[in-house]
Amino acid sequence: MEFFRRIGFGIARGLCLQGVALFCLAGWGLAAERFTVHENESGGVTVSLEGQPFMTYVIDQGNKPFLWPVIGPDGKEMTRSFPMKKVPGEAVDHIHHRGITFGHQRIAATDTWHERESWGPKAKDDRLAFIGSIRHDRYRKLAGGKTAVIDSLATMLSPTNKPVLTVEQRLTCVVQGEHRVIDIALDLVAAHGPATIEDFKDAGLSIRVPESIRVDAKQGGEIVNSLGDRNAAAWAKRAVWVDYHGPIDGQTYGIAFMSHPSTFRHPSPWHVRTYGLFTANPFGLKSLGLQEESAAITLDSGERVALRYRLLFHRGNEQEADIEGAFAVYADERLAEPGAANDSADR
Repeated sequence: MEFFRRIGFGIARGLCLQGVALFCLAGWGLAAERFTVHENESGGVTVSLEGQPFMTYVIDQGNKPFLWPVIGPDGKEMTRSFPMKKVPGEAVDHIHHRGITFGHQRIAATDTWHERESWGPKAKDDRLAFIGSIRHDRYRKLAGGKTAVIDSLATMLSPTNKPVLTVEQRLTCVVQGEHRVIDIALDLVAAHGPATIEDFKDAGLSIRVPESIRVDAKQGGEIVNSLGDRNAAAWAKRAVWVDYHGPIDGQTYGIAFMSHPSTFRHPSPWHVRTYGLFTANPFGLKSLGLQEESAAITLDSGERVALRYRLLFHRGNEQEADIEGAFAVYADERLAEPGAANDSADR
């Protein structure tokens, strides 16, 4: 009987210690976060984190793919909802500012930044004549686990639906402590012949920030970059990161946009506005007032431009979230390329 009593005690003690260990792991944020990724009925992709919404990749609205909604820490929405959804009190300017997206006002006489509805019903024909699109073609990889991966191919189409460029994109989502991260690796490939990428202000990878954190909402929102420039002074500056933060439901949250050292024309110039537009634009050096000569480039057949950025969604301001430290980690990372066969996703 004594033997069985000791065995029972040992089992109970082991289970107790195991429970304590699991509690400690969870308490220190070491428990693995799990993503699920699936193609939805609209042809886009829904990403969930521990069974809760994280982001949706949308391909059936506007004239190019975009991410919306994107959910940050504590379940807060980290992009404006318009025009996908009308929210009382939310600004309704610039219909083409959809969530997180890439567009360019002029590549090979094609405008994918704007939409046909961007200027309203009285738009001039000369503007509409350039409107093209980015058509989603297929997914090369969808994977969940410790990370979420959406690897896709798309085609930039001219106003007459002729192929201009191939767009290779890899989105990688991960949780880093209290931060939620989306890494964007996007290549513009001259797969259909030479293509000229013009120097324009309205171009690049963009996020339209939530209503309450934009500076012009006058609720305490603020822009700050890695050089220390703030608000309007951060516009068109070249910086390794920019942070846009402010109040959401009474607490401060922010979006850190980081330029990886391997990206085209690092450090990126930032077309970041106090009204809520937040864009990494390495293309418009003259248009942004950074140099006198045009920065237009012509890609020969087969050449590409590689864009590498990180969006980090966080609690607090840039100091409380240690964005400088987070960038140092990002700068040292070896990034997965679009179409890469090997990655850290764990189904």
